Amino acid sequence: MTTIVFATQNPNKVREIQEMLPAHFKIKSLAEIGCTEDIPETQATIEGNAIQKARYVYEKYEVDCFAEDTGLEVAALDGAPGVHTARYAGPQRDTNDNMDLLLKNLEDKPDRSARFKTVIALIQDGVTYILEGIVEGQIAMARRGSGGFGYDPVFLPKGHSISFAEMDKAAKNAISHRGRAMAKLLDHFAARD
Repeated sequence: MTTIVFATQNPNKVREIQEMLPAHFKIKSLAEIGCTEDIPETQATIEGNAIQKARYVYEKYEVDCFAEDTGLEVAALDGAPGVHTARYAGPQRDTNDNMDLLLKNLEDKPDRSARFKTVIALIQDGVTYILEGIVEGQIAMARRGSGGFGYDPVFLPKGHSISFAEMDKAAKNAISHRGRAMAKLLDHFAARD
């Protein structure tokens, strides 16, 4: 059994990633190691935030861990919300407010192309590894579907006519940004076995 700490307080992310992993992988949450504080995310980039979160947990709790940061980058908005994806509409981190603001900001924009980017920072035996997953797509005209979380109802992955929120979990995980980054993480672990 391979056990590793996932540096997030988001139970949706813990559940989604655990579902992607083979049975011999066990994700430990921050709560399971006694970490209840808010981990700082003060960097200017998605990569920087992932590294900052992983280092915080590794240094304070002395455990191998990984952290991820994900951003939605919209071409017509110069890459916004980007590093501010979770707090796009304000510090309350409200998913509905975020989607409302995004759709409002795109009302007069013909280019609705966007991409989700996930960066995983893994710290193992004191060494930091960076793994990235990207999925290209576009922003829908309105919310579609009730599955997933975050911006899933407004994101249409390239080559698909349905949103992430309309896909079943397995279909989404097979093509998602997080799924692609996790595949690289699994390849990393396999190469070390």
